[in-house]
Amino acid sequence: MTEQSGGAEEGDWFAEGAATFGDRLTAAREAAGMDQRTFARRLGVRLKTLESWENDLSEPRANRLQTVAGLLNVSIRWLLTGEGEGLSEPATDVEMAANARDLLADLRQVRTDMGRQAEKLGILEKRLRALMKDAL
Repeated sequence: MTEQSGGAEEGDWFAEGAATFGDRLTAAREAAGMDQRTFARRLGVRLKTLESWENDLSEPRANRLQTVAGLLNVSIRWLLTGEGEGLSEPATDVEMAANARDLLADLRQVRTDMGRQAEKLGILEKRLRALMKDAL
């Protein structure tokens, strides 16, 4: 990958110098499945206040920052610096495609194994029927 200014690799959006507090806040809120209005309500702040945080026009005070981190299940340090416990970088399309291919290969293998087991089950059932028929 190529280097961007600030030392972050291209696409490394949580690397130091690449993402801002607002970027990390927005990403964590979205990962938590909340829209801005819902999150602002849960925090007890105005929507405009949250928007200014996410647009890096202002930052929350320390006590509010602790609440933000708790609601989003990330560390304060990660919100402020991008280091520590936070969100993982999203998988790239190439990684997701590779993971999907691996998963599909595993599924095919399970289907093949199940087919063999079903055939074996059918053979065993026939043998059992024959034994039971002979016993009568």
